[in-house]
Amino acid sequence: MSRSVSALPVSTFALLSCLLASPAVADESADAEAIVVTGHGLAEGPAEPAYDVTVLDREQITSSASGRIEDVLTSVAGFQQFRRSDSRSSNPTAQGVTLRALGGNASSRALVLLDGVPVGNPFFGHIPLSALNPQRLSSIRVTRGGGMGAFGTGAVSGTIDLTSAGPDEIGSLQASALVGQRGETQVSATTAPRLGDGFVMASVQWDRGKGFWTTPRDERVPASARAAYDSWSTALRAVAPLTDTVEVQASGLAYDDNRTLRFEGADSSSSGQQASLRLVGRGDWQFDILGYAQAQNFSNVVISSSRFKKVLDQAKTPTLAVGGKAEVRPPVGDAHVLRLGADLRVTEGHLVELPYSTVSGQPTAFRRAGGDQSDFGLYAEDDWTMGSFVLTAGVRADRWTIRNGFYRELDATGAVAENTTFADRSDWSVNARSGVVWNASNLLSLRAAAYTGIRLPTLNELYRPFVVFPVVTQANAALKPERLRGYEAGIEVHPSDAVSLSLTAFDNKLKDAVANVTLDTNLRQRQNVDAIRARGLEASANASLGEVSFNGSLAWTDSKMDASGTQAALDGKRPPQVPKLAASATLAWAPRPGWRLAATVRHVGKQYEDDQETDVLPAVTTLDAYALVPLGGTFSLILRGENLTDETIVTRNQAGSMDYGLPRTLWAGIQVGL
Repeated sequence: MSRSVSALPVSTFALLSCLLASPAVADESADAEAIVVTGHGLAEGPAEPAYDVTVLDREQITSSASGRIEDVLTSVAGFQQFRRSDSRSSNPTAQGVTLRALGGNASSRALVLLDGVPVGNPFFGHIPLSALNPQRLSSIRVTRGGGMGAFGTGAVSGTIDLTSAGPDEIGSLQASALVGQRGETQVSATTAPRLGDGFVMASVQWDRGKGFWTTPRDERVPASARAAYDSWSTALRAVAPLTDTVEVQASGLAYDDNRTLRFEGADSSSSGQQASLRLVGRGDWQFDILGYAQAQNFSNVVISSSRFKKVLDQAKTPTLAVGGKAEVRPPVGDAHVLRLGADLRVTEGHLVELPYSTVSGQPTAFRRAGGDQSDFGLYAEDDWTMGSFVLTAGVRADRWTIRNGFYRELDATGAVAENTTFADRSDWSVNARSGVVWNASNLLSLRAAAYTGIRLPTLNELYRPFVVFPVVTQANAALKPERLRGYEAGIEVHPSDAVSLSLTAFDNKLKDAVANVTLDTNLRQRQNVDAIRARGLEASANASLGEVSFNGSLAWTDSKMDASGTQAALDGKRPPQVPKLAASATLAWAPRPGWRLAATVRHVGKQYEDDQETDVLPAVTTLDAYALVPLGGTFSLILRGENLTDETIVTRNQAGSMDYGLPRTLWAGIQVGL
């Protein structure tokens, strides 16, 4: 696998060079119509408003107080990470993202796409947030509810679609360099020059710092350490026309992320490379054909919280994913937009880890675990416009497999202590969604939708046990896929072109939800509970009134577990890490071109650390600020403030042993735009 990993970016860059060196196949006469390339996929259908959709524009994306993608997404009603920590101060495997309070463990229940490519880690299910630089994006589209279209099996709570920016948004150069109050630095540069009828985008970002104390002062010991981080990522895209209606998009991404958490030597690393090639046709027969390859790796060292020595070395977790999609939209008339498609994703992942004796300092065992998964999907969806009504209906059939699962352990002498192989499994799953939008007037739209969906358990949930001392969580190779059933209804009000209001009521039920279930003191196991039932309201308000703009969101959710039998004690309890209330509001002022002054207030309600509702994460309200002030010429001053009121953010609480989130943090720097 190491050969394929290292070859990915090289082959991608070679392909990009060939694309840029090749002339466009087009009429070059002076009278020829100008060819326009977008770098995007096909447009959404007219029935997209049937679902609860939020779109963030580039100005919102690039002006957060932290400059990190998870901070940007927190402004979307219902968005949630497994923990409150951001990607500077959490273990990467805790970076699962979900929507609609359907959490309960660290795996992602939302599908995250970058220019059509799924970016989630195939083994753990987490998202490489530090690699997703907001400066490279033109828009983010968040669609809540069960997935449809390509790669829909990963979208039981919704889809987060990231679209890269091009020359119109980036220009010749966008660069910035900032310094934080603790000596942290954040440097990025992105360029997107036009080349003939196409363009290229190249970008690099580097963040590093000694971090802050996640351990409360009264719990610190000589071995305690700040949450140091050092991460970089680089991206390269080329977009060129093949004809006047067909464009080719080639992309490459590489990243590396290193962190230290809680104790000296408790180091984790996450790295990856991916390459993709995409053809988009916008003629009478529209099509979108995509292929990609993706390699990721993860390592982690666990330090004993009593002896402060290494107790576990997760030496490596290499994963490989290859896949693609093909979608066609035949010309079936102005009243219809018909999508017919197929997609495939094949993944493999293996863990290598060594437990250590805190007395001798030597390994006591050698463990390997892993397996393969695949999903082949066929889908069809039709949007039908009938006057002021737009109807949509779609169906998706998936053939999934879980294969070659194993867990092997050798003792310190090299003798086999355990050697278990797990039975292969496969099945077909059929899911559907439908919706309707009634555009009653220019002022008012009403919508309703229903949907189903499926998520396969990750290789991590199936085969890898883990310890967050003193709690042991066992894997479970018998886990069943999660299955979603949901419906929703909403209202959209547009008093004017500058003001929009949205309110959605929803009821989602995730059957056979995978949760970390307590079996005994300090012992848990991943199990399917009967269901997680999430009912709630999502609201948003947006206004752009001259120099002043406002963006607000609120999610109120009653999320409970349905459980019976040996799990009956969980019945009616809230899933771990899920708040009832989350809200965000940003007020911005742009007194003149090039200026932006903004303040953001966020509130996250009380959460529970565990499934027994014994360890509480208190509610917290934070204040962030952002300022962009032109200095003259191409230079601007950037000032950013995170958690300005210095609120105590509890991110972990296990029987009183706590971790804290980001304290007050101030940044200052320079931005250059050409």
